[in-house]
Amino acid sequence: MLEVNQIYTHDFSFSQKDVEAFATVTGDTNPLHLDAEFAAKTIFRKPIIHGFLGGSVFSKVLGTQFPGEGSIYLKQSMEFVQPMLVGVVYQAVFTVLEILPKSSARIETKIIEVETQKVVTTGEAIVMNRQLIPKI
Repeated sequence: MLEVNQIYTHDFSFSQKDVEAFATVTGDTNPLHLDAEFAAKTIFRKPIIHGFLGGSVFSKVLGTQFPGEGSIYLKQSMEFVQPMLVGVVYQAVFTVLEILPKSSARIETKIIEVETQKVVTTGEAIVMNRQLIPKI
């Protein structure tokens, strides 16, 4: 059962093939994500990962690992604080902020670049799971 202040972490990274597949599926073919020559002329100097590709780790973890399978993902806010890059190792950090009615919970979601410890994405999620979240 989830408890307030419980923390879960998950390390991950994305490849350029992941970025290209995401661009194909979503139709977001912004050259900032796909074209190194174009990206070199921007403030980022290299292609960056789509923000929602980075944030997709929240859906993966909340639906399958924490709280776990069968969770219903009700809401997610995200702020993209720093760009994410291909091949960099990141850590998603989930902190239970509050247990809510109807077996749901408010969870802080954050992505940190492992090497620098810089926060790159912040947000909050609300999930429901009748088996894994206590009913209040």
